[in-house]
Amino acid sequence: MRFCFLVEEHYRHDGMPMAVVHQLRSAGHRVDVLRPGADLLDLARLVRSGKHDAWVLKTVSGGPGLGLLESAAAAGLTTVNDARAIRPVRDKAQAAVVAALHGLPMPRTWAAADPAAFAAIPGKRFPLVVKPADGSSGRAVHLVRNPSELAGLTASADGGLLIAQPYVANDGLDLKVYCAGGEFFATQRTSPLHPHRPATERPVPLPREVAALAAQVGEVFGLDLYGLDVLLGPDGPVVVDINDFPSFRQVPRAVERVADAVVRLARTGSSWPTPDAGSLLTPAPLPPRPPRPPRPAAR
Repeated sequence: MRFCFLVEEHYRHDGMPMAVVHQLRSAGHRVDVLRPGADLLDLARLVRSGKHDAWVLKTVSGGPGLGLLESAAAAGLTTVNDARAIRPVRDKAQAAVVAALHGLPMPRTWAAADPAAFAAIPGKRFPLVVKPADGSSGRAVHLVRNPSELAGLTASADGGLLIAQPYVANDGLDLKVYCAGGEFFATQRTSPLHPHRPATERPVPLPREVAALAAQVGEVFGLDLYGLDVLLGPDGPVVVDINDFPSFRQVPRAVERVADAVVRLARTGSSWPTPDAGSLLTPAPLPPRPPRPPRPAAR
């Protein structure tokens, strides 16, 4: 098979996805790596040539690659993940709306361009976690304990939205859940909001309740290669972030698993029904049926 990987400079030397590219090439597949924003791209020729079996995106949240992937999808080309599933999770404000409409446990979310506007949030909702709506990799995430601390925050340089969510009481450890084409894995990592805790990052057993929640997230958003950050709060697991094509750090045989998933998805398409704006924003809770059971992960 032949693949087109859209990889921005931020990930040019990253093990994920470059090691996946090498794995695919070693297995006999042809892989072209394009750098949106750095390479000169003949867009019409790329899309019209039809020489790639699937396009794969690994870019920063606000990078230029997503528009190109969406153009390829609009021309009928296969993309991994489905291009229509990516923007709703990269825009954290939109992801919060979709999660609320589908009954996924995510903290209540407010959005504003000026952090001073969050002072209107009732004091009982503090402390708040404030971060860019298009952020990634823990960038510019702040714990705001009371309204007076909002004065120390600045608006995004590009005028983009910020979001604020009530802090979920937890033990200072984030549960990172990864899905590679139907297989689910969990790792535990020190939260960026608790920098004084000893740094830790290790694989951990995936609780059944969290596995079911991760499968629901994939079904709602239509993602096949994705990750979510989960906090085990006093009322159960809470989703605080969703990412398309994450790092898969600490996942056993991550490169092999992701490469196999890319090939399988290129051949068969997404595991979920194709999402669209109408289905994502329909205010219907998830049906009570159990989700697709995760395949046990070999250790």
